[in-house]
Amino acid sequence: MRTGGGWEEVEFNSREPVYLQVVRHFKEMIVAGKLGAGQVIPSRRELGTLLKINPNTAQRSYKEMEERKLIVTEGNSPSRITRDDSVLQAIRAELLGEAVDAFVAAVRKVDVPVDELLDLVKSKYIEALSVNPAHADKEGSGERL
Repeated sequence: MRTGGGWEEVEFNSREPVYLQVVRHFKEMIVAGKLGAGQVIPSRRELGTLLKINPNTAQRSYKEMEERKLIVTEGNSPSRITRDDSVLQAIRAELLGEAVDAFVAAVRKVDVPVDELLDLVKSKYIEALSVNPAHADKEGSGERL
């Protein structure tokens, strides 16, 4: 689904509970810079409408994110992304680690020297940055892996 305000298409799978997929989507948006520290997020009801999910599922997603300290809800104020830098860094490390683990599992079957593999990864990464300059600006010189 396409929505405004930085929300992108979300496709739910049947392998994992929807509420956990919503949590993961929030993490991905934070790491991608689409949701920033302290930013107000949609209400539970709005999220249900935006993602076309049951309001109870949206509530469960928010409860999970609050327990993980990903979001903060104080009194009757709107929920916000945490400002806790250690939590934000942990989210980034988690997603990056998962991506690297999946990559390693996929290429482990190919007999290739590590140096050659790293050169290829670096080349493809820089190539991808040149195709999407918005990420290149965020990454600085493009040399960061």
